[in-house]
Amino acid sequence: MPVLYERRGPVAYVTMNRPRYRNAQNSAMTYALDDAFYRAAADADVSVVVLAGAGEHFSAGHDIGTPERDAHLPFDRRAGLWWDHSVRHGAESRFARESEVYLGMCRRWRELPKPVVASVQGACVAGGLMLAWICDLIVASEDAFFADPVVRMGIPGVEYFAHPWVMPPRIAKEFLYTGDRMTARRAYEIGMVNRVVERAELGAETDRLALRIAEMPRLGLALTKRAVNQAEDLQGMHAGMDSVFGLHHLAHAHNAETAADPLGGMDVAAMKEAGV
Repeated sequence: MPVLYERRGPVAYVTMNRPRYRNAQNSAMTYALDDAFYRAAADADVSVVVLAGAGEHFSAGHDIGTPERDAHLPFDRRAGLWWDHSVRHGAESRFARESEVYLGMCRRWRELPKPVVASVQGACVAGGLMLAWICDLIVASEDAFFADPVVRMGIPGVEYFAHPWVMPPRIAKEFLYTGDRMTARRAYEIGMVNRVVERAELGAETDRLALRIAEMPRLGLALTKRAVNQAEDLQGMHAGMDSVFGLHHLAHAHNAETAADPLGGMDVAAMKEAGV
């Protein structure tokens, strides 16, 4: 199963379960996450959701090279009304798919009317950032690191472009321009992460925080979350993401015309080598 679901008291634990591939996100995982979040939202006994990753890493991002990569397959669409990407080609196919499984799903999850806490260890890279950023709070282990290296593909950041809202703009530019890893401590200093703990304490600290939040009234939490999200959108987050999503697909289309593929010829091995 690509995603595990467990409820312990008032907390639902949603765990990405592809540790062999550093929890790289294929479509099967994306839709399983959506099932899990919907289940938690509908369960009256759940007050708080924890999002975690099994194994050594939270998530290394989108699946661009595992044997279970399924980007070409059709799935029942839930986050938008774009048509089935699997029977289209080129930019039309990419735009339809990514409108659904990346930007659309992340926006859907951001609006879950219960607090969501990310529990992050190891790699939180590219598409992994998107999953952490839709969460209301982030608890990270000392060994966690964050990176968005897709500028190496000629692409201006991941599809859910929250960068200028989760960190100061100049830090966001450095983060993107270099593709370098940001440590958990640095992420805490700039306000992107709420707490940093030793790896051995990550689960316990996440539990403590989730249970503390669960003591609050359910409607109060839901309305407070909506209030802060609305404030972010009034600061331009929603419209800004739409704008950058278009630039993201311009870059894909440019790569498809001038390079080996829409990723600029950068596979997993090339990205890893460039990042060393």
